[in-house]
Amino acid sequence: MATKKRVAYIYDPDVGNFHYGPGHPMKPVRLAVTNSLVLHYGMHKKMQVYRPYRASASDMTRFHSPEYIDFLQNVCPQNVQNANKSLSVFNVGDDCPLFEGLFKFCSMATGASLECAQKLNHEHCDIAINFAGGLHHARKSEASGFCYVNDIVIAILELLKYHQRVLYIDIDIHHGDGVQEAFYLTDRVMTVSFHKYGNYFFPGTGDMFEIGTDSGRYYSVNCPLKEGMDDSSYAYIFKPVIQSVIEFYQPSVIVLQCGADSLGSDRLGCFNLSVSGHGECVKFVRSLGLPLMILGGGGYTVRSVARCWTNETAILIDEEISNDIPYNEYFEYFAPDFTLHPDIATKQENLNTRQYLDSIRQYSQENLRYLIAAPSVQMQDIPPDMLNVDENLDDLDPDVRNHQKEEDLRIEPNNEFFDDEKDNDKEDNILEV
Repeated sequence: MATKKRVAYIYDPDVGNFHYGPGHPMKPVRLAVTNSLVLHYGMHKKMQVYRPYRASASDMTRFHSPEYIDFLQNVCPQNVQNANKSLSVFNVGDDCPLFEGLFKFCSMATGASLECAQKLNHEHCDIAINFAGGLHHARKSEASGFCYVNDIVIAILELLKYHQRVLYIDIDIHHGDGVQEAFYLTDRVMTVSFHKYGNYFFPGTGDMFEIGTDSGRYYSVNCPLKEGMDDSSYAYIFKPVIQSVIEFYQPSVIVLQCGADSLGSDRLGCFNLSVSGHGECVKFVRSLGLPLMILGGGGYTVRSVARCWTNETAILIDEEISNDIPYNEYFEYFAPDFTLHPDIATKQENLNTRQYLDSIRQYSQENLRYLIAAPSVQMQDIPPDMLNVDENLDDLDPDVRNHQKEEDLRIEPNNEFFDDEKDNDKEDNILEV
């Protein structure tokens, strides 16, 4: 039986209000729909729920170049005519459009991942969730694949202050190229990515033979998969590879990117994974018993993303939830079946034969045997935390009557809430007498 764990759920209520532009497949509203389901299933009562810190430009330049972050901070649709040259330099345009509030959106996603890292570092929780994060394609000086700021790399840098070895696992259908590139030369972070590869599929990286270099040689593990990947095939490759990584690398914390575009129902994907099959990966990683950061990522069919991440939230808090989706403000998104686990129509034949998967598994496990021992670092003073979430109330604007920081610190006792209809009816009757 799984043990109960302390789960921190980091969510900014404004993060779902941004819009990449008409026709763009990335829909931040998916975060609002997911959060609505989490609340209506009552799962927030089983977690520590936090409004996240918002990352500053200084936070982002721990990984990104100052010039790039300065550009993101200052460019907007109103002054874009003066920045045409910079748009091409920083790859902001078609796939990564300039939209209103871009820097604020990046600040929310990155700040939440940083807060996840800090809570894990200080053992305030066992699992920290930020579905707004997981933007794994962003590079040091450019946007890529709908991602502008690589919150994953920044959060891992924070984890490295307290942890000798960090394991990064990516189950997005696209290769986690930005994270792999950032840690390609180091043994402090092992990156493991399961992704579609070949036939010019974005981003075109993630070959089995990309294993890292210099001090990072053998610390990048790639499992390039073919079209049609189904639940049983995914479990067949995922579990033994991760088990071997844990055995040889011995990480003290795991970051799991849960991109939902590997689902069979995703508009841009080409796998046949079900919500349950995707969730099995999360369940297996949770069962390893290590501190765990859960991040979002890709996912371009809003109802499928919400189903996937809601199911995985239930897995993380070890709760059984109904297959019938509770009524909520986005209820019509889940027509016609209104279930959490709908039938997945097989898009195409599974081209991943057992022989092919065995070859990937064998190659990965052979490379891991080259690791003589789990790497360690010399003892040193722990650097200060990247952020101070406990902001001094004396520093708040005195002209704001009810500052958000003050509101968040006001914790009402449980007996002030009425969770069922009977309690509400009793209250109504008292008021009417």
